[in-house]
Amino acid sequence: MNTLKLASWNINSVRFRLGIVEQFLNQESPDILCLQETKVEDGLFPAAAFHALGYHHVLLNGQRMHHGVAIVSKLPLIEEERNDWQANGEARHLGVRLPNGVRLENVYIPAGGDIPNRDLNPKFGQKLDFLARMTAWSEGVRVPTVMVGDFNVAPLECDVWSHKQLLDVVSHTPIEVETLGRLQAAHDWVDLGRRFVAPPERCFTWWSYRAKDWAASDRGRRLDHMWASPELARHATAHAVHEPCRSWLKPSDHVPLVTEFAF
Repeated sequence: MNTLKLASWNINSVRFRLGIVEQFLNQESPDILCLQETKVEDGLFPAAAFHALGYHHVLLNGQRMHHGVAIVSKLPLIEEERNDWQANGEARHLGVRLPNGVRLENVYIPAGGDIPNRDLNPKFGQKLDFLARMTAWSEGVRVPTVMVGDFNVAPLECDVWSHKQLLDVVSHTPIEVETLGRLQAAHDWVDLGRRFVAPPERCFTWWSYRAKDWAASDRGRRLDHMWASPELARHATAHAVHEPCRSWLKPSDHVPLVTEFAF
């Protein structure tokens, strides 16, 4: 295993959008694809479609109609783990070890509702608590690890279309940014997206379905991330945000990220 091409995508229902997932895999051929918001129980996951494309290793943490994460891989996956950082049984994490010893953590952090106040909106409190549990876990990470997924936080001012207008909007509020910062500091995680696309360069991964023309309005946010342990980040050779996927047939509101590593 001298190289690794790793992809991550919040697909917003893998069965409904299976066609564009297959299109993406045929086009990019990553070694591993991490999916979030699969919205399907494990027994109904369309594993056969992935097997047909050479992804014979499929690990799942699914849930009926909501949430759910999956890892499909051409490489063997071992030592699987499912952490309940939501503390309520929701399917939001799946971790594995790769053949070279690297840990891969696929996570779907809660969106947090519409009101950025835990007293008025319990979902917002759950989001902050989820991040706090991840922070405590990060402090104990001792092996080279890459963590990917929909973090539902756009941390930098240039990670949203308007910093000023989104300061009070969930995903870009100061308390979320500060909380995500503590998570990043807990393991000195390297934000691979911003390593390769340096601020203040535009780098969005999500555009709302509400816009009639998402590309023309371009009111995007960088909600999807790939973070790596410092020693592993040095092996990253390329990173891409596949923005054209947002215009494909029956698109997700998120687009895939791909990072390449050389060992």
